Amino acid sequence: MKCTVQRGREGEERGRQYLAEAGWSILSRNFRARRGEIDIVALRGGIVAFVEVKTVNRYTQEDLQHVISAKKRRSIIETSKLFLAMNRKYNQYRIRYDVMLVQGDACVRHMEGAFAEHDEAE
Repeated sequence: MKCTVQRGREGEERGRQYLAEAGWSILSRNFRARRGEIDIVALRGGIVAFVEVKTVNRYTQEDLQHVISAKKRRSIIETSKLFLAMNRKYNQYRIRYDVMLVQGDACVRHMEGAFAEHDEAE
């Protein structure tokens, strides 16, 4: 049985491969700042996507709302602001927060625009 960290890293690599095959340029992997970590930062067209990758054994439609907590979403948003402050050349791009579910060797669900900064203000 694989440890959680190894399984997570493998899932992130699957997510990176999926995005690269879909035409995304990977700007950063495991971007860390004081407020948290972002698994993948990717660019395609006029969009910079901050992607949280979750490795799952299985999932149901009802599980999706619980995949990433409100605290984790806030952490990703705050960390993305630090990334953009450090990489100002991306400030003119549209920002999007995605969640990717990976199971085994495949991306089973890429939720584009899974959450937004204004969602967290409520």
